[in-house]
Amino acid sequence: MDAAPLSHLEQRLIGHLQVLYPHLDAGEMARNCLATFGLDPKTESPQPHRNIWDQSDIMLITYADTLRRENEPPINTLHHFVKTELAQCISTVHLLPFFPYSSDDGFSVMDYTSVNPSAGKWRDISALAQDFKVMGDLVINHCSSRSMWFENFKAGVEPGASYFYEADPNADLSNVVRPRTSPLLREVQTKNGTKYVWCTFSHDQVDLNFENPKVLMEFLRIIRLYLEKGIRWFRLDAVAFLWKSPGTPSINLPNTHEMIRLLRLMIEHYAPDAVIITETNIPNRENLTYFGNANEAHLIYNFSLPPLLINTLVSGDCDHLKNWLMRMPPAQQGTTYLNFVASHDGVGLRPTEGLLSEWELDNLISTMKRFGGKISSRTTLTGEAKPYEINISLWDALSGSVSKGPDQWQFARFMCAAAVQLALEGLPAFYIHSLFGTENDCARVDNTGQFRSINRHIWDMDDLEHKLNTPTHHQKVFQALRNLIQIRRAQPAFHPNATQYILHTGNKLFAFWRQSLDRRQSLFAIYNITDEPQSFNLAELNLIATDDWTDLVTDQKYEDRLAQVTLMPYQFLWLANKKSKTKQ
Repeated sequence: MDAAPLSHLEQRLIGHLQVLYPHLDAGEMARNCLATFGLDPKTESPQPHRNIWDQSDIMLITYADTLRRENEPPINTLHHFVKTELAQCISTVHLLPFFPYSSDDGFSVMDYTSVNPSAGKWRDISALAQDFKVMGDLVINHCSSRSMWFENFKAGVEPGASYFYEADPNADLSNVVRPRTSPLLREVQTKNGTKYVWCTFSHDQVDLNFENPKVLMEFLRIIRLYLEKGIRWFRLDAVAFLWKSPGTPSINLPNTHEMIRLLRLMIEHYAPDAVIITETNIPNRENLTYFGNANEAHLIYNFSLPPLLINTLVSGDCDHLKNWLMRMPPAQQGTTYLNFVASHDGVGLRPTEGLLSEWELDNLISTMKRFGGKISSRTTLTGEAKPYEINISLWDALSGSVSKGPDQWQFARFMCAAAVQLALEGLPAFYIHSLFGTENDCARVDNTGQFRSINRHIWDMDDLEHKLNTPTHHQKVFQALRNLIQIRRAQPAFHPNATQYILHTGNKLFAFWRQSLDRRQSLFAIYNITDEPQSFNLAELNLIATDDWTDLVTDQKYEDRLAQVTLMPYQFLWLANKKSKTKQ
């Protein structure tokens, strides 16, 4: 009796497995993958090139325990706050790693299958997922040296004995790209003798060996658990380093891309509304490759935006930001950019390679140090320590200018940055501390000894509520951002995939045009990115004469198409021919 013909899903899965594991029986392994994931081989494939988002999608980035109230699980505190204060602003909550961990504020995972008891329980995650889309971190490159897997590695028993990437300390590893200054290999005493494990980030974060198919099966079980708990968005943490090969840079290798395609295939067949985001803090050209052919990441982080936008606003010159955006390809339908200016990590500097000169980068770094920032380094291929990221809160990063230092324009500059982020092609993601204008937490740095702690403040909920309800800059920022976000969410021209053209308005005014997918709404976003008034003539924008043009932010109408407009320092216009009502 002839075997049943393979389904389309099985054929595609086998194709990926044959590339990754050429010496194994791909057919048998495909059946095991589908069974492990709980997928029927005949599952229909989702329609390609679908935009699973629109202009109303805004992401909040937060740790599960950033907001704390006595005698309440922090996830519940967060859930209540987002539901009562941000329901009209936020569609998706990115919960940074909420698992038991040993270091790096969650990114050294000890147990992928449980929730850190100090944060809450799985039922709290599922409850949040009923009200908002939830993005979870898949910390896929490495796990904690205090995990059960690593303890088993040292004891020589499974699961774990074969789960970690080992290397010969005498091998030539000089080409390996590093994001840190610590030694790449860690010497470990095991039941089976001395071994050397690969540690891309720290010696507490030991890299997993995806050449072993058992590791893939473990992660399929983990992903399925997250899906069952309501998580639909997946952030693949540090995924660029996933596949290793001595003698190569061991970053962005072809098998890494193949693995992402396999995971995407499985996840979107289980949940057609699921979204994959790759976290690849690398130069822009390399970052773009993680879209694949609209078959890898649905979204990629726009890692060049934070350093370029901050540099623009403190230098008063938008040339580099403008030139970078002019060279950025429009994302295919079914893919888009994740636009952020601040996150739990620092402001990455690798994405400025080829975009800022050494002199400009040094100027930016010295300015951020002046504003209280710290600088983390990495080791280059020549063994030098090179600045890798700036650690600073966004509020303090925008407290002044390169030439004059701190000034009176901090709030205006801060809102100008948010207005650029909200208007660009892509989906905006706000770090929770940006919503409050949280300052540098230098005491936390002193306590942890980690520079990144400067932007990982823990808020007492009662203290935060007091500050948001009294005349403080926290209240001012929170109210202004909520208003601006709600305006954005209603405009079709701000759809993540709507047309975008950068305008030539000199280096003091940053401007671009967006047009809705149905071409009905046109919107000009114009920003004064300096600390001096700047003027322009509306004739430069070629406004359609038969349309009525209104600034969405102030409701001011512009009837004279030849009018001279003066923008105060860091003032901006969202000039639209059709105004949609604020989304409720």
